[in-house]
Amino acid sequence: MIHIVLYRPEKPQNTGNIMRTCVAIGAVLDIIGPLSFSLDHKDLLRAGLDYIDSLKYNIFPTYEEYLKEYPNADTYYVTRYSNKVYSSFDFTDSNRNIFLMFGRESTGIPHDILRSHPDRLLRIPMVPEARSLNLSNSVAIVVYEVLRQQKFTNLSTSEQIKGENFLFDEVNH
Repeated sequence: MIHIVLYRPEKPQNTGNIMRTCVAIGAVLDIIGPLSFSLDHKDLLRAGLDYIDSLKYNIFPTYEEYLKEYPNADTYYVTRYSNKVYSSFDFTDSNRNIFLMFGRESTGIPHDILRSHPDRLLRIPMVPEARSLNLSNSVAIVVYEVLRQQKFTNLSTSEQIKGENFLFDEVNH
């Protein structure tokens, strides 16, 4: 199971987009607080659409509470301070629980947490002048690399809602 871990997210729109991504891929969302917005914030609900009702999520008031729940979590920390690219990690085992932690939009993951896990830091390559990417985009980039390595296990690779041949069937009617 993949867990997307958000460390004290600040923007409800990003969190809503990430919620929608988690539902679409069958991931669990773990949010470490305290939060600076309400989970019924209109921007969060708009971004998450009707997907939020299906979301599997946990909210932890502090990082310490998160650690109590997942003391042996296989956690990877996404940060600009890593020298190792996210695609260089081996995520091929779809039977293991993988936790991908992303930091606050303004400050990232606290540096003391990062320093405690130097072999678990990963980065998304960017031009040298860029500090960061949008949080929800970063989540999508990294989690889809994990899914690609796992050959998209349990995900549909063809249209299921309207039918696999919908695109061509609609012209024949």
